[in-house]
Amino acid sequence: MSLCILAAGKTVTLSVAAFTLSWTHSVERTRWQEDWKVTPSGLQVVEARIEGSGAGMEPPEGAVLHDGWWIYAPDVGSQRRIVLAASGATGGGWTLCSVQGCRELGKTAGDTIVLEPCGRDGTSQPR
Repeated sequence: MSLCILAAGKTVTLSVAAFTLSWTHSVERTRWQEDWKVTPSGLQVVEARIEGSGAGMEPPEGAVLHDGWWIYAPDVGSQRRIVLAASGATGGGWTLCSVQGCRELGKTAGDTIVLEPCGRDGTSQPR
C-alpha cells in the first residue's frame, strides 16, 4: 500500500503501510499523536496519545496514563481520506512520520492537506 498526500495542487506518494500523525493542540499547547495504517479499505487509526488533558482533550474511557501521555485505541472505522486544514493558531501544522522519515504538513494558515490511500497505480484515487 502507499499513502497519497495532496497539497497545493500536487500529490506526493509514500510507499508506506503505516504512519504517525502528530500536532499541537491550539488551546492547551500540548501534543497529540495518532498511529495510522494504510489499508485497501482506507486509513485506519490504531492508537492515539494525548500529552496531558484539558479543554477539548479529555481522554476517552479506557485510556491509560503512561509517562504523561493518555494512550487509547480510538473506536473509529476506516476513513476514506483525512482532510487537514491549518488554523495558524499553533505556530505549525502537522508532522507526518513513517519509515521514510518525517515531514511537516500545513504550516501556513489556510493550507488544506488530504491524506488517502493511493490507487493501484500510485496516484490519488478519484473522488
